Amino acid sequence: MISLGIESTAHTFGVGIVTSEGEILANVWDSYKSPEGGMRPHELAEHHFSTAVKVIRDALDRAGLTLSDISVIGYSRGPGIGQALLIGAFVARSLALKYRKPLVGVNHPLAHVEIGRKVTKSYDPVVLYVSGGNTQVITHNGRRYVVLGETLDVGLGNAQDKLGREIGLPFPAGPKLDRMVGKWVELPYTVKGMDLSFSGLLTEALRRIKSGERVEDVVWSFMEVAFSMTIEVAERALALSGKDELLLVGGVAASPRLKEKAEVMCRERGARLKVPPVELVRDNGAMIAWTAILSYRIRGPEPIEESSIKPQWRIDEIEWPLTDI
Repeated sequence: MISLGIESTAHTFGVGIVTSEGEILANVWDSYKSPEGGMRPHELAEHHFSTAVKVIRDALDRAGLTLSDISVIGYSRGPGIGQALLIGAFVARSLALKYRKPLVGVNHPLAHVEIGRKVTKSYDPVVLYVSGGNTQVITHNGRRYVVLGETLDVGLGNAQDKLGREIGLPFPAGPKLDRMVGKWVELPYTVKGMDLSFSGLLTEALRRIKSGERVEDVVWSFMEVAFSMTIEVAERALALSGKDELLLVGGVAASPRLKEKAEVMCRERGARLKVPPVELVRDNGAMIAWTAILSYRIRGPEPIEESSIKPQWRIDEIEWPLTDI
């Protein structure tokens, strides 16, 4: 079986091609960029629609395949930005109908987890999922993935982008914020049990910058506090679950500083940190293609008439057995 997966939840239109053994034959993407910062939904839709054919062709060429060779077509059904999701779903449905291929809608966070488990050979970890719209600590209870803790307001990646936009950085701002170095500035640290809140941290960081404090100092402190909050909740999840592996996924997992903090925590706990390659922690089509194969094995294809997008679809809504890796 060979799966073609389409990712379109936010800024990236990605296409991946993966075999039933988990071999990634192609993983191609084109990402929306904004010099002013931020994502405008209608511009995302225009970007995805205008680049879809090229990205699909590039992926097929890289894999040395045609659409006739594809066994199943997967697409990111949610959660995500509605206008962006619609384009990916439209393209996937069109291909499935034209080439008479089974269609599978994939939960985006689940895809991050499953490609991470596959490439790092992590069977039953605690998952720290940190991206633009999501910051969650996830584990499996034998029947499905459950969220042990999460952000109560904004995702860490989006908080970073809002901070970056206010200081004039283009979108995405995270990698540039990551490279700033400064001195310590006292900022709010908000952890509520297993949950986190980044809005107060962001508000205070912006207030400090507007009051004239050095931008590099505030940004560095913001990143240190945000990452420490996130790692604290992950450590608590390891203690609560008794598991000894932490799988770090999502676009923010590419941050060297976040990985460094996670490594220190895991080493002190006697746990193992697993992090997929950078090209697989970001939003990508290969994770959709792989999870489409798993979903097809579990519950079969999805009727076209039931393939509507789910912008608020949570990972803990899905019955999902752990699969071998």
